[in-house]
Amino acid sequence: MKRKYENKFHFNVSTLGQFTRHYWRQSKTNAARTTAFIFFSIFLILAVLVFAGGIDNFYFPGVYSHNSTLTITTKKAPKRAEFQLICAKGNETQVCPTTYPISHHNPIINPSHSSSPKCPSYFRWIHEDLRPWQETGITRDMVDRARRTAHFRLVVVNGKAYIEKYRQAIQTRDIFTIWGILQLLRLYPGRLPDFELMFDCDDRPVVRSEDFHGPNDGPPPLFRYCGDDSSLDIVFPDWSFWGWAETNIRPWSIVLEDIKEGNKKTKWKDRIPYAYWRGNPHVTPTRKDLLSCNSSQESDWNTRLYIQDWDEQIKQGFKDSNVGDQCTHRYKIYIEGWAWSVSEKYILACDSMNLYIKSQFYDFFIRGMLPLHHYWPIRDNSKCTSLKFAVDWANNHTNLAEAIGKAGSKFIQEDVKMEYVYDYMFHLLNEYAKLLKFKPSIKPLGAEGTLMEVCSETMACSSNGISNRFMRESMVKYPSHSLPCTLPPYDPHVLADFFEKKANLTRQVEIWEDEYWHKSN
Repeated sequence: MKRKYENKFHFNVSTLGQFTRHYWRQSKTNAARTTAFIFFSIFLILAVLVFAGGIDNFYFPGVYSHNSTLTITTKKAPKRAEFQLICAKGNETQVCPTTYPISHHNPIINPSHSSSPKCPSYFRWIHEDLRPWQETGITRDMVDRARRTAHFRLVVVNGKAYIEKYRQAIQTRDIFTIWGILQLLRLYPGRLPDFELMFDCDDRPVVRSEDFHGPNDGPPPLFRYCGDDSSLDIVFPDWSFWGWAETNIRPWSIVLEDIKEGNKKTKWKDRIPYAYWRGNPHVTPTRKDLLSCNSSQESDWNTRLYIQDWDEQIKQGFKDSNVGDQCTHRYKIYIEGWAWSVSEKYILACDSMNLYIKSQFYDFFIRGMLPLHHYWPIRDNSKCTSLKFAVDWANNHTNLAEAIGKAGSKFIQEDVKMEYVYDYMFHLLNEYAKLLKFKPSIKPLGAEGTLMEVCSETMACSSNGISNRFMRESMVKYPSHSLPCTLPPYDPHVLADFFEKKANLTRQVEIWEDEYWHKSN
C-alpha cells in the first residue's frame, strides 16, 4: 500500500496511441508522418521529466495496447516542523516553551547522514584559537578568572541556554550576540555538548599572551569579536550578523542580498574610478590620518572620503546609510576603527576591489583571505601614497582589478553566508566544550547572581521597535536537515605556508609601489 503522502499519476497511453496512428494513416507525406512521430515522442519525454521525481511503477507494454497505462508516483518530502514564536498574552509571565527539541533523534529533525561539505579554509583557525588549552584543558577556575572583563556568562545544559549578566555592554551587542547563539541552538538542536563560557563585548582583546608562560599558568578563555597577534582572546562572530539596531543595519542574510542587488546596478567598468570610504573618523587616530588623503585642488590621491555622522543619520532616518547603495566605486577602502570594524564584511561584499589598510586586529573570517587575490594591501604608515598607487595600478590593469574585487566579493558571499557563520559557531563551541575539565551546571534559578534561562521568546517577545523586527527577521524557523560542514584538521604546516604566502604577496605589492614612486620622482 502506498504511503498517504504519495500521489499517483495515471496516463492512458492508448488515447495518444490511437490519435497518433490515425494521424499517421491520414498523412500524405513523410514530413507529416515525421511530425506525428515527433509530437508523440516529445509528449512522452515531457511526461517522464515532470513526474519522474518518484517513479514507483512504470508499466508500458506497448503504445498500441488499449489497456496500456503509464503509472508514475511522486513523493512529497516530509514537512519540517517550524519553530513558532510563542509570546505570552496579557499579564502572563513569559516563559521558555517546552516544545523546543533538545535532541536530534527525532525523525522529523534528524538530518541526512550523507557526507557534509568541507568547511571554508578559515575554519582551521578554530584550532589555532583554542591551542593554548590543548594540553592543559580548561578548568572552572580558568573560566571564572575570565569574569574580570566579561559582560555575561553563558551556560548551555541539555540544549537549553542560561545567562548571568555582569555589566552593561555597548548598545545592544550582548543582546544580539546571545540571540545569535540561541538561533544556533534552534538550528542544530541537541547537537552541541554542554558548555560554559565568558563573553566580553568590548572591542579590543585583553588576554595578553605575554602574561602567561608556564605550562600550569593557563590563560582565562574569553570570547570576543576580534583578536590580534599578541592576544589569546577567542574570536567569535560579531553581533551585527543578526542586526545592528542602533545603525538600522538589518541582519546579514538580508543585507547580503541587498549588496548583491547593488552590485548589479552599475557594471564594474562603469563605476567611479576612485577609492571610496565613508565612516566615523573620530574613533581612532588612524582614521583621522586617512582623511588627510582626501583629494583636493592641491593634491589628488585618487580618493573620495566622507564622514559618516550617525547622529545626523538617525535624525534623517538613515536615508544615506544603506550599504547596498554603496557599491558605486571601483575601489573601496577598509580601515579598522578602535579595533576591527563591523564595516569590513559590507565593504568586501561589493564587487569593488578592496583597498585593505594594514590592520592590527582580525575577526574570524579575514584570516582566510589573501592579498592580490581577495584584496589589495595598503600601507598603514603612508596611506596617501599607497592609495594613489593602488588606484593608478588598478585603472591601468582593469581586468585584474575587477577580478580581485569579484574574488573578494565571492569569498564573502559564499564562504561567509549565514549558513557558514552558524557552522563556524558550532565547531568553535563544540571544540571548546571538548576541552572543559568540569561539568557545566546551573544554579537554582531566581536567586541573586545566578543564571536565568533564556530563549527566543524571552528575548524577542519583550523587545520592541527595530530590535524586535531584526530578531524576527533573523530567527531560525526550522532545524537543519543537514549536518554542519566538515571541520578541516589542525595542520601547523598549512598555517605556516599560508602566512608565508601572505607575507610574500604583500611584499610584492610594496616593491611595485616603491618602484612606482621612484620613477615618479
